[in-house]
Amino acid sequence: MGYVIDPELENKEITRRYKDLLKDSYQHLSDEDKKLIRSAFDIAVEAHSEQRRKTGEPYIYHPIAVAKIVASEIGLGAVSIAAALLHDVVEDTDYTIEDMERLFGEKIAKIVNGLTKISRMSKDQMASIQAENFRKMLLTLNDDVRVILIKIADRLHNMQTMDSMPAHKQIKISSETLYIYAPLAHRLGLFNIKTELEDLGLKYTEPEVYNDIEAKIIANKDNQIDYIDSFSSRLSEDLRKQGFNFEIKGRTKSIFSIRKKMRSQGVRYEEVYDKFAIRIIYESDEGNEKFDAWKIYSIVTDNYRPNPSRLRDWISQPKTTGYEALHITVMGPEGRWVEVQIRSKRMNEIAEKGYAAHFKYKQGEVNESGLEGWLNRLKDTLENQAGNAVDFVEDFKLNLYAKEIFIFTPKGDIKSLPKGSSALDFAFGVHTDVGLKCRGVKVNGKLTPLDRVLNSGDQVEVITSENQKPSERWLTFVVTARARAKIRQALKEEERKVAEYGREILKRKLRHLKIEPTDKTLGAMVVFFKLKTTFDLFYRIGVGTIDNTQIRNFANQQSSTFAKFFRRTKSDTSKVVKKEEVSTNYDLLLFGNDNEKLEYTLSKCCNPIPGDKVFAFLTVSEGIKVHKNNCPNAISMQSNYAYRIMKATWVDSTKQIFKVTLSITGEDGSGMLGNITRIISNNNVNINNLNIAGDGSLFEGKFTITVQNRTKLRKIINQLQGVKGVKRVKRII
Repeated sequence: MGYVIDPELENKEITRRYKDLLKDSYQHLSDEDKKLIRSAFDIAVEAHSEQRRKTGEPYIYHPIAVAKIVASEIGLGAVSIAAALLHDVVEDTDYTIEDMERLFGEKIAKIVNGLTKISRMSKDQMASIQAENFRKMLLTLNDDVRVILIKIADRLHNMQTMDSMPAHKQIKISSETLYIYAPLAHRLGLFNIKTELEDLGLKYTEPEVYNDIEAKIIANKDNQIDYIDSFSSRLSEDLRKQGFNFEIKGRTKSIFSIRKKMRSQGVRYEEVYDKFAIRIIYESDEGNEKFDAWKIYSIVTDNYRPNPSRLRDWISQPKTTGYEALHITVMGPEGRWVEVQIRSKRMNEIAEKGYAAHFKYKQGEVNESGLEGWLNRLKDTLENQAGNAVDFVEDFKLNLYAKEIFIFTPKGDIKSLPKGSSALDFAFGVHTDVGLKCRGVKVNGKLTPLDRVLNSGDQVEVITSENQKPSERWLTFVVTARARAKIRQALKEEERKVAEYGREILKRKLRHLKIEPTDKTLGAMVVFFKLKTTFDLFYRIGVGTIDNTQIRNFANQQSSTFAKFFRRTKSDTSKVVKKEEVSTNYDLLLFGNDNEKLEYTLSKCCNPIPGDKVFAFLTVSEGIKVHKNNCPNAISMQSNYAYRIMKATWVDSTKQIFKVTLSITGEDGSGMLGNITRIISNNNVNINNLNIAGDGSLFEGKFTITVQNRTKLRKIINQLQGVKGVKRVKRII
């Protein structure tokens, strides 16, 4: 039977829900706050009076529910509650942002405007458009983090009431939730909401799996309650003896986390040993919180044998979300492992409410909290983002769920980074300029490569050089969004400088060939060299990929009758794109951290193409096979045969920087060394190593240089062979 409309009952229900909203508010509401919320409620009721949800219920139920989540679960105040009540008014009714500002002031209007922008994003578009939508949403963090918090509450209520939607929409919305909203809730410290979003996401994306695990949890519920009571009774007696005012709660692991553990460990439900945790929440004043936590820890470990490798101290060094607690896994009755979480009442509120509870307890402290620090770094990253939206969202998402490591600076300060970060990520974490000029790093006093993966407790010293420039290769091993954004930005700037240099060279060479460098000529050159933009043309001339011989070939073809006909019929140079971006030509696959060229075949199970994100798998009989990162077999291969996995990266060979060693022999003479080094430096090439030996009449030298491509290398070798006295120039490495 469907929903039956009864206006009188509906009005009573609306009033009841509104009163619940006020009653359940986490923060104290003054009379002025209540007046503001009432005004927002009245406008929302009036604006949505003709609208109904898919279930047939009055639409106003939804904004009230969102406001209640904002008030009780996230713990925000009156401004956010009012904005939550109004979040769909501008989107769905005749009210405007100007009306919101006139009725409720600039602050609420700004939040509602941010929420409206998110709502107006395309609903059913392809992945790149969806990524662009996510980017726009994440950029609202620049304006007011409350916009995202209210949007998360909105998404949670939509997920809770999604049964009436068609299956394809359920899957789409659930996938979005698992992809971006749950990780965002995690990073903003909303543990309870993150858990519910993940469980609901799994419910609609993998219903059979969800229902199977849920049924097993329900079937074992009575046994679990008895076990928790038995485990807790021993602890409760000792805690009371020590005078603690406390509460012990048993918590079943979420369905999503049980599913995740089953997949990662390749086990059945029955083999997941820590399916629930015990939480001890104690009351303590701020000065004794840490002491009391360790005292409770000693009581727990006096009663049950701990697993030393499973101790997590988030009190001495809180997570960047602000999360604080002690976690210890102990052997309970019947030989079962049990995780025990020890939190003060304040820590528990911050764990559950995140952002709001953090600011409730902050009380004017000047020290930057972990959450504020993350938001500030995030804003810096967002402000400097450009280019591909898919890359942006992927980079951003990497930093949402990443586990943290803690690294020491040479002075003993602590920096937090996502697990898997490289030494270069640390350099960018110190400062953008330090990252861009990073020439080397010392980890625990030893000189190590920039791609060294760091571990918690490492002490890192960064060595910088004014002559250092970022390279394309850096993007293959940095993991933080900040580092990737800054490197891309610097590479774009470097490409622009090279293109400017190439433009000047081309103008001189064309005039020498009696050709005027008009837009029409440049367009014809773009077509001739099979490029996409004039910027491509300038850049490749700047790095030496297109040399004098090729430009002369173009000039000769231009003067032929065929070329004139071709230009007239085919070369519509007005359509040549002039955007400042080098078109990537993925034509080379490099392997391992040393970027080696190896023989390989492309796997038929996922058919990777140049430019795809890929990895290499060493087979027993067929050599190296290349798979896409999202290959259906990737998870199985990477979990079962990790030792056979090798990094693989597609690159544009015209932009690939590599080191070569040249051997030069000849007659020793005055100024010989100066002439050789001048040629190398005039080609904008770095000398990495120099070794010269002579006997008075002959000399032999070895130079290790960094060059951009083979065309540039050939040019340098030809110029060196033209130096008076040089007999032979040979590449030996």
